[in-house]
Amino acid sequence: MPPLTPVSDANWSAAHRLWRYHRLEQPLRACDAAIVCGSHDLAIATCAADLYQAGWFPLVVFSGAGNPVRPEDFPDGEAVRLRHLAVAAGVPLSATLLEPDATNTGENITLSRDVLAAAGVHPRSVMLICRPFDQRRAFATCRKLWPAVDPVCASQTIEFDDYLALAGDDRLVIDILVGDLQRIIEYPARGYAISQPVPADVHDAYEQLRAAGFTSRLLPEPV
Repeated sequence: MPPLTPVSDANWSAAHRLWRYHRLEQPLRACDAAIVCGSHDLAIATCAADLYQAGWFPLVVFSGAGNPVRPEDFPDGEAVRLRHLAVAAGVPLSATLLEPDATNTGENITLSRDVLAAAGVHPRSVMLICRPFDQRRAFATCRKLWPAVDPVCASQTIEFDDYLALAGDDRLVIDILVGDLQRIIEYPARGYAISQPVPADVHDAYEQLRAAGFTSRLLPEPV
């Protein structure tokens, strides 16, 4: 792996380009149910509570197993912690379902679909609540693995600089941006997501950041 270096202005600019690409900025619309795609970002719980209270959906599934980035923050898994925070923020427990086994975006969607079906809920539309830079991959994954529903992605409204300041780990966030772009490129051929166009300037930014060492979240090399 190339040696890690501080985040230069050029690399920050490239990362910002990926941030803008990953965010779909879809207009919100009322959905039959929502899925909170688990991560180490606790702000998605507050986002889910705000969206529920605004009336965008009547039922929300909290999805996610243990968190590999910050396991100490999720002793009972992402779904349990995020649901607890959302209920504390005003979501009725009766409006929630729990999916505690998902370890990736595909499982967030397919296992949450199964939880909803077990509860007798067969939505025609779902709101995918995730980190701002997870939107495109969540959308593409849902379109492939659950084509019967119409997905819309939602996240906290925040700018790149502010997100980095709150996250407290610039390198980790940029590594995730790079890793998710690799998945956008490679997952369609593996059957995990629909294909998404990647503009040349976005691809150039991705290659620049890989060369600069932002590689900790890349897919394992084939054996």
